[in-house]
Amino acid sequence: MSDLQAVFFDMDGTLVHTESTWLDAEIAVAEQLGGTWTPEDQAAHVGGPLPKVGASILRSAGRDDLTPDEVGELLNAEVERLLRTGPVHWMPGAKELLDEVLAAGVPVALVSASYRRLVDAVLAAVGDAFTTTVAGDEVAELKPAPHAYLEAARRLGVEPARCVVLEDSPTGVRAGEAAGCPVVAVPSVAPVEPAPGRTVVTSLEQVDLDRLRRLVR
Repeated sequence: MSDLQAVFFDMDGTLVHTESTWLDAEIAVAEQLGGTWTPEDQAAHVGGPLPKVGASILRSAGRDDLTPDEVGELLNAEVERLLRTGPVHWMPGAKELLDEVLAAGVPVALVSASYRRLVDAVLAAVGDAFTTTVAGDEVAELKPAPHAYLEAARRLGVEPARCVVLEDSPTGVRAGEAAGCPVVAVPSVAPVEPAPGRTVVTSLEQVDLDRLRRLVR
C-alpha cells in the first residue's frame, strides 16, 4: 500500500498557464506608473512574494507615493480581470495527473502564493476538484516560507513528509522543501536546479501516480 497521503499543486505555472497573464499585468501596471517591466524582471521575481514585485515596479518607475502593497493590489486587480475575461489554459499534463490522483482517492490541495480572489478566478475557469485550497492571503508568510504547505497538510490531517509538492518556481520549491515535503519541480519562467530530495522534470506529462508514490517510499 502506498504511503502517499496527499499531493499539493502550485497554481501559477504549474497547474495553469498564467505566467504570461502575470507578465501582461506587470507590464501594464509598470507602464501605468511610469516604469518598465521585462520578461527578465518577471523571471527574477517568479513565485513572488507580491510586495517584492510591487517594490521593484516602484523602483523602476521612480515612485515613492505608493507602497508595494498598493502596487500589489493594482496587480491583483489586473490579473483577476485578465483571468475572468480570457481563457485559462492547463499546463501540459496537469489535468491528466490531477484526474489520476483524484481517481485513486488521494487528497489533492491547491497551494498558491496568489491571493484568494485569483485562486477563485482560476477555479471558476477550470473547475474546483480540489480537496482543499490555500491562498497566499490566508497564511502568515508567503512562499518561500513553508506556511502555505504546512497549512494544507494541517487541513488534510496528513504528514508533510508523505505529501508531494508540485512547483514551477525556485521560490515555491524552497517553500515545499522547508515544509518537509518531497518536491517535483517543473521549471517554467526561471530555472530550478536538481538537489537532494528534489525531482526536476520538463513537464508534468513525465509524472504519474506511481512516480509520486515512489517519492515518499
